[in-house]
Amino acid sequence: MTGMTSSARPLLNRRLAEFGTTIFAEMSALALRTGSINLGQGFPDTDGPEEIREAAVRALRDGRGNQYPPGPGIPEVRTAIAAHQQRRYGLSYDPDTEVLVTAGATEAIAAALLALVEPGDEVVAFEPYYDSYAACIAMAGGTRVPVTLRPHEGSFRLDLDELRAAVTDRTRLLLINTPHNPTGTVLTREELTTIAELAVERDLLVVTDEVYEHLVFDEAEHLPLATFPGMRDRTVSIGSAGKTFSFTGWKVGWATAAPGLIAAVRSAKQYLTYVSSGPFQYAVAEALALPDSYFASFREDMLAQRDLLTAGLEEAGFKVFRPAGTYFITTDIRPLGETDGFAFCRALPERAGVVAIPNAVFYDHREAGAPFVRFAFCKQLNVLDEAVARLKRLTS
Repeated sequence: MTGMTSSARPLLNRRLAEFGTTIFAEMSALALRTGSINLGQGFPDTDGPEEIREAAVRALRDGRGNQYPPGPGIPEVRTAIAAHQQRRYGLSYDPDTEVLVTAGATEAIAAALLALVEPGDEVVAFEPYYDSYAACIAMAGGTRVPVTLRPHEGSFRLDLDELRAAVTDRTRLLLINTPHNPTGTVLTREELTTIAELAVERDLLVVTDEVYEHLVFDEAEHLPLATFPGMRDRTVSIGSAGKTFSFTGWKVGWATAAPGLIAAVRSAKQYLTYVSSGPFQYAVAEALALPDSYFASFREDMLAQRDLLTAGLEEAGFKVFRPAGTYFITTDIRPLGETDGFAFCRALPERAGVVAIPNAVFYDHREAGAPFVRFAFCKQLNVLDEAVARLKRLTS
């Protein structure tokens, strides 16, 4: 007897059967194996502000957060999150009843969907979408309804008529991401106005992933959907310290919403991680109070990195969709004579010593994303310079 079950039923439940190892794990392993520059996974290669790192060390040494923090998050960080929303956007939230600290934005998304979606509910999401969206909708028993962002005049745009048509009597929730990963699109005031009107008209809940709120470039502006008429009490807004302060390993995220929504999300969240990141919450409370000069400098540094990699990719023969936000660039590989992003990305480390991500993994309609490939530019300038030099091999 081996003790193994004899049942023919698969071990992984059917809701998750379509989700294997993430593409990020596969491509990061490929980067290590080939010694390639990893422009696939979206994490910075330098730490954030020294004073914020020292704040975490100080909390550890002082014994703050080394045991379970309060379930909703420590009061200091909840107050700092509320102050940030007020100062930046004029959104007023009660730190005690309208703010929830989570294990990164990923847990906030999972908890929101698990809390708010019943089996059979439809969730409308823009594709390409961050890969955890599909898995979280599946775990909640919901049905994902993708609305495809399509290339138009140098960027990926939302078709508002297509969005309206996607909403049915079974639609429970809109899952919005702006600034948008992976395309770098930032939704405009006009687009957000239409989304808000649709949500009010059809009585929909909205979850907005705004983790790149401080990374908007050129003429783009981040406008939280919760600021639009009728949206304050039906929107769960999600933020993240990892993306804004370059401490992605700390996993401190948050949700802000009306009391009933936060109570629902907290009910799911408490059975996921219960609590997390105790000492880091104290550091993030200090980070959120940094002066505007920090956020301006952070954006300017990323802008320089964006422009360097954009120019290099264009020189290497890619068609580049210049991002208005995030720290990702989507490219079209067809000018290089390629059409299959998966095959291209799996061969790129050997061909050029660089790793990227095929956008098709972010689509239900795989063919719509087939020729697109994403690069991350949240790396040091010398690393990006080397990557650009290597990519020139594609046309040499």
